[in-house]
Amino acid sequence: MIEIYTLWLRQVKRYLRSKSRIIGSLGQPILFLLALGYGFGPIFAKAGQGNYIQFLAPGVISMSILFTAVFSGIEIIWDRQFGFLKETLVAPVSRFKIMIGRTLGGATVAIFQGIIVLLISFLAGFRIYNWALFPLAFVFMALIALLFTALGTAIASVLQDMQGFQLIMNFLVMPLFFLSGSLFPPSGLPSALDTIIKLNPLAYGVDGLHGTLGQMSHLGLVTDFWVLGIFVLALIGIGSFLFSRIQV
Repeated sequence: MIEIYTLWLRQVKRYLRSKSRIIGSLGQPILFLLALGYGFGPIFAKAGQGNYIQFLAPGVISMSILFTAVFSGIEIIWDRQFGFLKETLVAPVSRFKIMIGRTLGGATVAIFQGIIVLLISFLAGFRIYNWALFPLAFVFMALIALLFTALGTAIASVLQDMQGFQLIMNFLVMPLFFLSGSLFPPSGLPSALDTIIKLNPLAYGVDGLHGTLGQMSHLGLVTDFWVLGIFVLALIGIGSFLFSRIQV
C-alpha cells in the first residue's frame, strides 16, 4: 500500500506543479460552455427542452475528466523515452502496484479537473436540482476517471512514441465524447445511433452525472453505476496485463 500511495502522490504532485497544464486544459470546457451553451440555448429552449446549460454542463464535466484521464497515459511514454520508467520498473515493487498507483494518481488528477469545471459551470449559470444526490456525482466522476485512466495506460503500454498515442486518442476520444449524449438528449434517436450510444461506456458516466447533478437520467442511475463498474474492472485488468509486458 505504501508503494501505491507513493506513486499516487507523485502523479498528483506532478499535476499540481504544472500550472500551465491546469489552465490550458480549461480552455476547451469553457469554450463549450459559452459557445454551445449560450449559442444553442435559445434553439434548445424553443424545442421545449428547457435550459441548455443545465443539460450541457454534466457532459462538459465528463469531457474534461475524459480528456485528462486518457491523456495521462502520455506520461508513461514520456517516462519511457527519458528513462524514468525503467527506474520505476526495476524497483522492488510489482508492476501491478505500479499500474494501480499511476491509475489512481491519474484518476485523482482527472477528478480535480472535473471539480474545477463544475465550479466554472456554476458561474455559467448551471444549478444543481437535488443536493441529496450531489455526493453521488463524485462517485460517477471517480468511475469515469478510473475507467479512462486505465484505458490510457493500456494504450500507452503498447505504443513507443507520443505521435502514435495522440493519433489513436484523437480517433478514440472524440467519438467517445460526441456519441455519449453529452451534447444532445439521447432520447428519440434513430435505433442505430441509440445502439452506438448504449455501447459507449462514457454514455453511462454522462447519464449518471445528468441524474445526480441535473434532473434527468435516461438509462437509470443503478444501470449507470454497474455498467461503469464492470468497465472499470475490465480495463484495470487489461491495463495491468499490458503494463506488465512493457519492455524498456
